Order: sequence, then structure tokens, then C-alpha cells
Amino acid sequence: MRVAMASAAAGRAGRANEDFIGAVPAAAVLVDGAGIPGTESICRHGVAWYASRLGGNLLSLLSLAQDRSLPAVLADAIEQVTDGHRDTCDVANRISPSATVAILRLSDDLIEYLVLGDAYVVLDKADSAPLVVSDPREVVISRSYEPALEAVAEGSDEYHRILSDLRSNRNQPGGFWVAKDDPRAADEAVTGSCPISELTDVGAVLLSNGASGIVDRFGLTDWPGVMTVLASSGPEEIIRRVRQAEAHHAVAADDATIAHCTAFGQA
Repeated sequence: MRVAMASAAAGRAGRANEDFIGAVPAAAVLVDGAGIPGTESICRHGVAWYASRLGGNLLSLLSLAQDRSLPAVLADAIEQVTDGHRDTCDVANRISPSATVAILRLSDDLIEYLVLGDAYVVLDKADSAPLVVSDPREVVISRSYEPALEAVAEGSDEYHRILSDLRSNRNQPGGFWVAKDDPRAADEAVTGSCPISELTDVGAVLLSNGASGIVDRFGLTDWPGVMTVLASSGPEEIIRRVRQAEAHHAVAADDATIAHCTAFGQA
């Protein structure tokens, strides 16, 4: 499998890129770290550390445990990174670092995938539209709070109360799920597989929500269009177009990361 990767930090002063991207011969992993104001007082390591440690653990486990299910691998990786800082940080606190995850793995004649949180996996199928794999629960729940947040002054006590209520849905039944301190969240991931024979030469792509904005935030193209851009210009072009849109609409940039996977029959 060949993997072309691109990642660009949001460029905000004092903040590292909180995305992680990496690959081993039979798998690719994308981790999009998430932090909430005040996280620094809860975890001395920070969001970028959490994302890179989780991503590194995933790659190691995927190399060694090729017969285990993707949720089982993710659960082990979450437990490992949590054990790595539970003695120094308040890992169970509601605002401790967390992350969304996307995984793609070759398994015999299949492509297996996993998505937890608001990342994307897109597979370019020969006889149909691209297979778009996402976990919309966080987006759906967050949008339900938008009217209430817009009706009060940002930064007010009521604004923070509403935000706290929104965050209480994290890793709860009926809420949304992310990688954080509880390995059982991995059981809530969206998973599946697709025969390699059904894919085109364009292959598959993993995107953080900063990169998927080319479709779901700014509507610059659709998913077939994304695959066309990848085939002709590579993942850097996707990020370039997202940055242009962020500047045009005067919205804050987000870390943007892509892994474009092809040549599944080759090492």
C-alpha cells in the first residue's frame, strides 16, 4: 500500500499541529486531537502529545496485532495512552485531551475501516459513488445547541453553562464518542470493510475535519470531486483550497490532515 500524506497546522501562535498522520505497510492512521480551553490545567502534556501518542500506539499495535479487530486495537491504544499520564493528569476530567480517529487497514482481499468522531474515510468505488464513512453524532448534537449559544452573550455564565451541557454528551449513551480515557469508546466506532477489487486506482482517503471542510463546510466540491483532485494534484491541493476558503470567509483556520492510500496490492 502506498500512502501520500499532507498535514498543515492552523498557524495559531503558541499551538502545535494537533493532528497526527502515519502509516505502516498494511495500515494508515489519522488522529485529530481536540482540546477545550482550560485543558492545560488538567493535563500537563497537552492535546498534541495525546494525539501523537495515540497515533503512535495505534501504528505499533496494527503492526503487531493484524488478527485483532480495529475496535479492539483502538481500545488497547486508548488504554495505553491513558496509562501513560493517569498518574500525572486528571484523565477522567470532562475537558482532558481527546481525539477523533480514522483507520484504514488491508486484510487479505479486504479494506477494513474505522471512524470514531468527526473524521472521514472515503473509498473510491468503481461501480458506484464513493463510499463515505463518517460518524456524525458529534456534529448533529453540537448543531442542536447552536441556537441557544447564539442567543446569549459569548463568554457569559449562561454561555458556559450551555457549553458544559453540550460537553456532558461526550462518551455517554445517546451522545457522541471520541478517544479519551475510556477504552470502551472504541466499541462505538463506525466500522466496516470493502473488497479491494471494488475500488478504483484512486483508492481511499482519510481526512480530519479540518480537511473535510472542502465538502462539508465550504461546499467547494463533492466527494467524487475530492477523489478527482487527489488523483490529479495530491492531498496538498485539498488543503490549499481549504485554506483559501477559510481566508475568503474570514473564519479561523483548523489543523488539516489527509492520507491518500493507493496501490493496495503492493507493499
